Amino acid sequence: MFTTTIPAFVFAIILALLCGALYHLVRGGSGWYLLLYFGLSILGFAAGQGLSFWRGWILLRFGMLDVGFGISGSILFLVVGEWLSKIEVKDEDESKV
Repeated sequence: MFTTTIPAFVFAIILALLCGALYHLVRGGSGWYLLLYFGLSILGFAAGQGLSFWRGWILLRFGMLDVGFGISGSILFLVVGEWLSKIEVKDEDESKV
């Protein structure tokens, strides 16, 4: 079982939020996109940490955090999440009128 300390948890949250803020700075968008990027970045950082712990891989360790996999997971979730948020759904009912 993976256990962490409160300072490591806070540091991980800060790194994830920093990734989301930098992505928003580069890509732009409204405040809702900033909140989306924050959420996606935190989820991606946690997924990267989980993958690193589960497989035993180490990319860039800082204390008990694998910062390399955490940031990689954040970037992956941010790119895929933004791509999925841009998909427009066509309403079929309007074409039948």
